[in-house]
Amino acid sequence: MCLLKPRCLLGPAFSEDMKLLFLACLSPKTGNHTTAERIRSHIESAGHTCELRDAAAFQSSAEVANLISGHPPFEGALAIHLFRAGSLLLDIQVPFGVIFGGTDINEDVKVEQKRVVMERVLLKARFAVAFTDKLKEEAKLFLLSQSCKIYVQPQGIQTEVSEKFCWTEFLRSSGLGVELMDELRVFLLVCGLRRVKDPLYLVDVFSEWHRENPLNVLVVIGPRIDPVFSVEVEAVVKKTAGVFLAGARSQRELHAAMKRCFAVVNSSVSEGMSAAILEAMDLGVPVLARDIPGNAAVVRHESTGLLYSSPQEFLHQSQRLLSDRELSERLVRNGKLYVEEHHSLGQERETYQRLVDTLLLAGRVKGLRVHRFAPEGSHAADGLATRGSSTFMKYRTSLVTSTCQSEPRK
Repeated sequence: MCLLKPRCLLGPAFSEDMKLLFLACLSPKTGNHTTAERIRSHIESAGHTCELRDAAAFQSSAEVANLISGHPPFEGALAIHLFRAGSLLLDIQVPFGVIFGGTDINEDVKVEQKRVVMERVLLKARFAVAFTDKLKEEAKLFLLSQSCKIYVQPQGIQTEVSEKFCWTEFLRSSGLGVELMDELRVFLLVCGLRRVKDPLYLVDVFSEWHRENPLNVLVVIGPRIDPVFSVEVEAVVKKTAGVFLAGARSQRELHAAMKRCFAVVNSSVSEGMSAAILEAMDLGVPVLARDIPGNAAVVRHESTGLLYSSPQEFLHQSQRLLSDRELSERLVRNGKLYVEEHHSLGQERETYQRLVDTLLLAGRVKGLRVHRFAPEGSHAADGLATRGSSTFMKYRTSLVTSTCQSEPRK
């Protein structure tokens, strides 16, 4: 069995720090931004220099290639989202890795022009990271990828609540009146305002429910990412009883609002892995999530949360949650245990630090192939990273010619 050694055991030739370029979609106060910052922190805590840049700031891969070759040059690169960021790395001459964003595998693969580009990116990448087994399988199916490149590493979750957060002021600023404020049952839909999040999916059924019981309200909270769509959402919410729109908040304020609400809601058409769902579980808040592959990968129906496949089913599950205290307590208990077991921040840090070391090896030792295997009995015995095992990464190096790291097709 060939395993990759820990960084401290690789010897003097590999103990140097690396300058890394990290491209991601960095819209403020979004899950992508939070994920990128967290991964950057993991990389820099190992002593590397990691420069995080917004992919939207670049017009072409040539611009990125010029940046990479500057003085001092970057020695490697990383990108979140195979198309939006990964495509910008096709012309660079240093090794790079990619992280699936979710919409790249769930949505962009449906467009042939994008799919072809993403396939080239994946072929050239030294490694790829999927948040779930489902994303990995979809990538293998649609992008004809080599499975030995794809590692499954769930997002690490850490929550922190703002001590200065005022729930009453939050509700008032969102448009709610002061009457019976302490008795309200607030369902919090956490999402940036863009179509893939489908924030209007539940509006009609929730408004009707609110008319029957005014104590039930839906608050949509998140940044206005798509300006045109945001105007549409604002117009609908303004004329809809029981539905309110809160502006974007800092991560700590968002977590404070989540902790005070009755339940956190997800209505997305597509998800890679919803950080908001996992953060709600960590905060001890019940979750109601739309039944899509990305959500079903982390929400086990009636165990860690409730899944729904239509607005009417959302209403039914919400009513169950209101009337069944035992169900609510079970969801909260199991959800928190699930996050603690499968979404360890320390395990995520270890994974990315060691994957970055494979870039360092690839850039400095020609023909070095790095192998990584999971422990006996894990679900990734074929050598892929897994979730749920604190010992899943043991390492050593193998000086053999790589057959896995193919170049893009000509």
